[in-house]
Amino acid sequence: MTAPAHVALFIPCLVDTFAPDVGKAMVQIFEKQGVTLSYPLDQTCCGQPAYNAGYRNEARTAATRFIDIFESADAIVCPSGSCVHMVRHHYLELFADVPRQQKRARAIADKTFEFTEYIVDVLKVTDLGTRYNGQVTYHDSCHLRYGLNISRQPRQLIENVDGCRLVEMEEADRCCGFGGSFSIKYPEISTAMLEDKVNRIVTSGADTVVGCDMGCLLNISGMINRRRLPVKVLHMAQLLSGQGKSI
Repeated sequence: MTAPAHVALFIPCLVDTFAPDVGKAMVQIFEKQGVTLSYPLDQTCCGQPAYNAGYRNEARTAATRFIDIFESADAIVCPSGSCVHMVRHHYLELFADVPRQQKRARAIADKTFEFTEYIVDVLKVTDLGTRYNGQVTYHDSCHLRYGLNISRQPRQLIENVDGCRLVEMEEADRCCGFGGSFSIKYPEISTAMLEDKVNRIVTSGADTVVGCDMGCLLNISGMINRRRLPVKVLHMAQLLSGQGKSI
């Protein structure tokens, strides 16, 4: 696949609200690779929260707005597996009974990429010339790993960071318990799942845990901070840009 000349950045709600440094890190990385960027200022939520809560009409409204805003882009890149999964798969479901809109949704889906996927599979880059001293373990978020089948790309990028050693935790692909509204509806189950995830991170011996979905990272960071564990939590973009500030 030839890299498009122009990339539009889609920054999810959680990144925009809680971790804007992740968006800045993406910009630094892409500019270093010579990628031409734009950031549509009128972008809003992709509609995933409404969709997951069963509000299909509201989700269609958000999806239509997303399509209107990003339709002219050569490619759309987002630092969130769950948001990309929403655009690629659920937009097609939302407009299944509206052929014209589904055609537009399919065109958007075909050019929407998760951050690490775009770097490795489209730009064909696995070494960004970054340095980070430490032992890093990687958390596979559910939508990224099982919805988009992306797990090789993040690991390739980590392995090529100078000074960084990738140490796999047990059951790296086990859910952290966030799941959006799941953690609100079932807090006891969510907390138990999170405790298992954090324990596996600690047992791995890593001093840093990295992931590609902000929901998971905020969830994991919350328990790590409450337990005052000496483990940094970083989004992949932060690691690859050389940022060491924990979420």
